[in-house]
Amino acid sequence: MSASAVSLQAVVKHYAEGERLRRVLDGVDVAFAPARITALLGRSGSGKSTLLNLMAGIDAPDAGRVEVAGRDLACMSERERTLFRRRHIGFVYQFFNLIDTLSVAENVALPLELLGLRAAERRRRVADMLTAVGLADRADSRPQRLSGGEQQRVAIARALVHAPKLILADEPTGNLDEENGVRVLDLLTALVREHAATLIVVTHSDEVAARADRVLRLHEGHLQEVVA
Repeated sequence: MSASAVSLQAVVKHYAEGERLRRVLDGVDVAFAPARITALLGRSGSGKSTLLNLMAGIDAPDAGRVEVAGRDLACMSERERTLFRRRHIGFVYQFFNLIDTLSVAENVALPLELLGLRAAERRRRVADMLTAVGLADRADSRPQRLSGGEQQRVAIARALVHAPKLILADEPTGNLDEENGVRVLDLLTALVREHAATLIVVTHSDEVAARADRVLRLHEGHLQEVVA
């Protein structure tokens, strides 16, 4: 990664609301240091998920630059952004997004298949990650047979199995009860620090924010530093 894992420079993003445009991001300037955890706060609809999508290259800004690992995503084609995302970025979602027709191991292996890794290497990495999240004995299970906390641990394994340096998480504990939320949060932060990855996590949780190295709040299109 470069000096900044991610940087946004004068980023503007609008969305259409009927016949008018609503400016969700209004000239956002921010840099995220490598191997750090940042919590991103803000009310619902403030643009937090939009910000993650821009950093993932899923959306493009209306103005400004979004750089990840020193690459300007806006200068890439859609296919280039997709390939870049597969190799360099991992995702953890609130609702797990596991494929019910695949086993736990097959779900975790998906990023590796997309990267074209050989079967033996896929099996090794999947086994290592499922051991790391405490689910080695559930490799052949279907996701619907798991608890919510177990499904989120599978999602974390899938996000980290290809060793990305940037992890984007959108309310990763939002669909869990408090006990499972704490367990999943402990696991996610421990693995991110072990892999020296950069984690940017959208959250409403004070518990998540308390684990972060840095806390930012998105308000009226601008990012504000939250000082403890």
